[in-house]
Amino acid sequence: MSKEANIAAQEKMGEIVNSYHFEKLHEVFAPGVKDHDPADDQGPGPEGFVHWFTQFHSAFPDFKIAVEHLVADEDNVAFAYTITGTQGGSFNGIPATGKKIKVRGMQISKFNSDAKIVERWGASHEVGILQQIGAMKPVPHLDEPPVLSTPASAGKI
Repeated sequence: MSKEANIAAQEKMGEIVNSYHFEKLHEVFAPGVKDHDPADDQGPGPEGFVHWFTQFHSAFPDFKIAVEHLVADEDNVAFAYTITGTQGGSFNGIPATGKKIKVRGMQISKFNSDAKIVERWGASHEVGILQQIGAMKPVPHLDEPPVLSTPASAGKI
């Protein structure tokens, strides 16, 4: 399929997720999809994604995912996103707090010739979620850009 078809399939996934119709994720994932970065209790294949999003929705019933930047080639779509929501249920064993979250994430999806996702890599800032719901103490320096310095050995062999 074309880059445009893959982008359209990725956008369809976003519409499915943001409308909470997770059973429709089978429409965008190939049956044997490989998630290289699954959640601990996600499970394999499209059903694993259905399970994960259903659990996340139970914890954050108003969550939304907004794509901030997207790039694509003929086989892959990569995007940066922001997740927002309010914790209204248990998340990783933490009871509902009513606190709002806003975290970033990134995903790469590889597509087959039918514009179905066959591989996925990605991560969301779960530590940020845990900090924002009060389950972890914030670490201020993690929200600042890294300080880059030139090592003493730079330019030497």
